[in-house]
Amino acid sequence: MTGPKGLDWPAMMRAGLKELGLTPADFWALTPAELQLMLGTAGAQTPLLSDGLSALMAAYPDTSEGNEK
Repeated sequence: MTGPKGLDWPAMMRAGLKELGLTPADFWALTPAELQLMLGTAGAQTPLLSDGLSALMAAYPDTSEGNEK
């Protein structure tokens, strides 16, 4: 189950309430970014989305000597 912007609220609630031991009031006072920071996942590797892929393709086009596209 996901909510606005694709957030998995049940998983976020489990992480905040069970893993971090937050009270419901403390959990709901946090932003998703604050919760992510508290869980230590703020710097975790994220998937490469189409914008990132497009930027990489523009920076490093698939060409070889004598066979440019």
